[in-house]
Amino acid sequence: MPETSVAHFYDELADDYHLIYSDWDAALRRQGDALDALIGQDGVEVLDCSCGIGTQAIGLALRGHRVTGTDLSPRAAARAGCEAARRSVSLRTAAADMRRLPFPDGRFDVVVCADNSLPHLLTEQDVRAALAAMRRVLRPDGLLLVSTRHYDDLLRDHPVSTPPQVHRPAVCADDGERTVTFQLWHWHEDGEHYDLEHFQLLPADGEWHVQVRRTTYWAISQDRLAGLAAEGGFIDVRWRMPQETGFFQPLLMARVGD
Repeated sequence: MPETSVAHFYDELADDYHLIYSDWDAALRRQGDALDALIGQDGVEVLDCSCGIGTQAIGLALRGHRVTGTDLSPRAAARAGCEAARRSVSLRTAAADMRRLPFPDGRFDVVVCADNSLPHLLTEQDVRAALAAMRRVLRPDGLLLVSTRHYDDLLRDHPVSTPPQVHRPAVCADDGERTVTFQLWHWHEDGEHYDLEHFQLLPADGEWHVQVRRTTYWAISQDRLAGLAAEGGFIDVRWRMPQETGFFQPLLMARVGD
């Protein structure tokens, strides 16, 4: 799937992304706290290279880290900057492709790529390019944090949908009505890639307004992604599960050698 389609998916979703959560502010604080505990240092330089509207980036900035956020979607990155300013934290944002990060070598202590962003890359070549870019901008002994869906389970079961989530978001005063979000998955013949249809039902003037957005993912297994990270020069590569970390997805952790 062309990269422009991924950018388009998130450009269209940017205004409504927070409606996925019942309380987005609570989610960004919870995720920021979990990632901060894994970082284990105060006030480090962090790059969130798939920042979206800022869920992890703002959460880490609230914990005192110096965060830069980039995303393939210009609208999502711009909203992340605005949302950070609303919460009186500093967050530099820009539109950028995680395979071609526009920063000098060794610029960051930590690179975060969370919320199942890496699996938008559909080939080993693209995943290798992204991991190489992340490694390049990390300092010696720098930390990589990548989260994905629990694809080992999903590759076994091949689900065709997600349960509907019904929320009454509390981010803004005018977000008091319920919203419904669910996904339909269409698996490719290879059993690893799937097309996703993301449905949002939004109330408007007493009726439901339906938004449907489409994109494609690679359900990459944990062993395969860990192997690609190790081949790309990362060391101490390991997976940490949500019950260990408090983060909502499995996290691959790795470091850059000295």
